[in-house]
Amino acid sequence: MEITDLIILYEDNHIIVTLKPQNVACCPDESGDDNLFDCVKRYIKEKYNKQGNVYLGLVHRLDRPTGGVMVFAKTSKAAARLSEQMKSGGFEKKYLAVLCGVHFKKKATLENYLRKNSINNTVYVCTQTEEGAKFASLEYEIKGEKNGLSLADIKLHTGRTHQIRVQTAAINAPVYGDMRYGGPNAVKGKLALWAYSLSFSHPTTGEKIKFMAEPPLEDMPWKLFDIQING
Repeated sequence: MEITDLIILYEDNHIIVTLKPQNVACCPDESGDDNLFDCVKRYIKEKYNKQGNVYLGLVHRLDRPTGGVMVFAKTSKAAARLSEQMKSGGFEKKYLAVLCGVHFKKKATLENYLRKNSINNTVYVCTQTEEGAKFASLEYEIKGEKNGLSLADIKLHTGRTHQIRVQTAAINAPVYGDMRYGGPNAVKGKLALWAYSLSFSHPTTGEKIKFMAEPPLEDMPWKLFDIQING
């Protein structure tokens, strides 16, 4: 990922808010592929002519195939305060997803216990008593239906790995393009999952701020729907 590809939604001395492209890792991983985190560090180093190592704090993550809004901390103090907000529920994260199917509740809260298999990096629904089980909760509302697909507005209450993909698949409404969890209902294509809204309190001023970005509306299956994001 080149610096010229970087889309910056907001920047000050404490934070930088960017748009993560789909199929780009948000931070370094075992693949060794270029990633958004390293690209932002290169941008800061070049823009401000920084000498030596550039500090950048990773506050939250998005799965590689998921695109959308991400915030990074430019100071350790900002990183600590934002991380504390994450733990206390001060972050509000909203997603748009295109789900396969139309035969399910149009508005609901999904609550499950999830467990991650670290060997194959797969998450599955489990019982509360299973070792490693973590509670997961989200709420969704269907905003439109077209060609056997549903546009869902999703608000996360917890931030578990692959949470949206696993919980929607559990009600037989997998995310479009999700060949890992979609099962027999899977539809091939680019994963239609987008982090469109992120709000939190600024780490130094305490002001509540919100950042939003549309998914790639020219791409399938997004272009099937009349998508208008708002607060």
